[in-house]
Amino acid sequence: MTENYDLVVIGGGPAGYAAALYGSAAGLKVALVEENKIGGTCLHVGCIPAKELLETASVLRAVRQAQDFGIETIKEPAIDLSISQNRKQTVIDQLFTGLNSLLVGREVTIYSGKGFLGPERKIEIKKDNETETIQGKNVLLATGSTPRTIEGFEIDGKIVVTSDEFLSLDQIPDRVAVIGGGAIGCEFASLLNDLGSSVTLLESLDEILAGCDKDVSTSLRRSFSKKGIDIQTGVKVEGHESDGQKTTLSWSKDGDVNQLEVDLVVVSVGRQPNGNSAGLQNTQIGIDEKGYIEVDERLKTKEQGVWAAGDVINTPQLAHVGFAEGIFAVKEILGECPVPIDPETVPWCIYCDPEVAFAGLTEEKAKAAGYEVSVSKHRYSGNGRAMIIGETEGLVKVIAENKGDGKAGRILGVHMVGPWVTEQLGQAYLAVNLEATVDEVANHIQAHPTLSELFGETVMSLTGRSLHG
Repeated sequence: MTENYDLVVIGGGPAGYAAALYGSAAGLKVALVEENKIGGTCLHVGCIPAKELLETASVLRAVRQAQDFGIETIKEPAIDLSISQNRKQTVIDQLFTGLNSLLVGREVTIYSGKGFLGPERKIEIKKDNETETIQGKNVLLATGSTPRTIEGFEIDGKIVVTSDEFLSLDQIPDRVAVIGGGAIGCEFASLLNDLGSSVTLLESLDEILAGCDKDVSTSLRRSFSKKGIDIQTGVKVEGHESDGQKTTLSWSKDGDVNQLEVDLVVVSVGRQPNGNSAGLQNTQIGIDEKGYIEVDERLKTKEQGVWAAGDVINTPQLAHVGFAEGIFAVKEILGECPVPIDPETVPWCIYCDPEVAFAGLTEEKAKAAGYEVSVSKHRYSGNGRAMIIGETEGLVKVIAENKGDGKAGRILGVHMVGPWVTEQLGQAYLAVNLEATVDEVANHIQAHPTLSELFGETVMSLTGRSLHG
């Protein structure tokens, strides 16, 4: 007999397990189908392990700077990657155990196997030559994504790696080429540089972090260059020749071919959606030319009762966006008519050194959208807390709508680069999404001395009056 559920979720990553937990909390009978491990890329080979290793780099920087605070170190600090990797795995295991306990506690039925969606929302679950069929009144496809690769760079797990292999690194390479200057590439370049590798960052576009505000990407590039990261933009990688221990990578720019001998090549050129992963045979579900499942603004597919969320649809491939989309889909199923998620206003956090965080429109996008804008920028070099912790690089930039009388109104975007900006973004995100004006935000008190008061100072200056700049 086929087991029936109010909601069947295919895929146990952030979008999938968020929908399962939220749906169960709302009283739905929920099943979750996952072929690997609950938690998905984010927990096992993405957000969590990457930030754990980046925290190792942060601690290393702090130890190296200890003498600036009068703390003597006997010798240059050394890294034991095996300990760092063990710590990483401990964090993953604790979160994995906790997540499974949450799902069991919410009475979510977990099916281990690969789910294939067919007509009438029936799902075949295949594992070890066995097949089980269940059916959902509603189905959410959350099958995630996998690392993209590029021609001429076959992944061998030793010399050429993606994020999947890189995050299990057991020794520090002397020379590394990171292909791709987006969020993942910048995090990996920063991490490797802190660990002592000689890093070359290769980007095909004219600037790293091309989707960021120009002032932010320029500031980060300046900081990376000061740290010794060699950044090459506007390049085309041609291929590489390996001898089994190292490889010579070829790249061209403006017609000139360059060669670089490295011990490791990290391919970080984005992620490929697993659009066809769930079969979808004999359904009305469409897959676009990039491999994304096609949905409307309410995350509905063309198949009645089927939604999709997370990396498998063409929205920002961020775990927290996946959480939000999973919750949104459940609210839709419940008939609550939630407000659609605006991809332009979601929070972005990049954990390189210095960190990058933003929400809302860049200055360029705001102008392209037809806004007259007022802009304010303040640097951390004048912030007391930044001076205290010894991290003064970076800035806060606020873009607001110019009301036409020379005064700034609604806050359209906030862009940050600097120390711990990923933890400072919260109030800026709320300001953008609540469509707050500069006067409304400037009226609130910022604690002193804090890094986050620089946001308040930046907003205050847009009122026509300011304190420190």
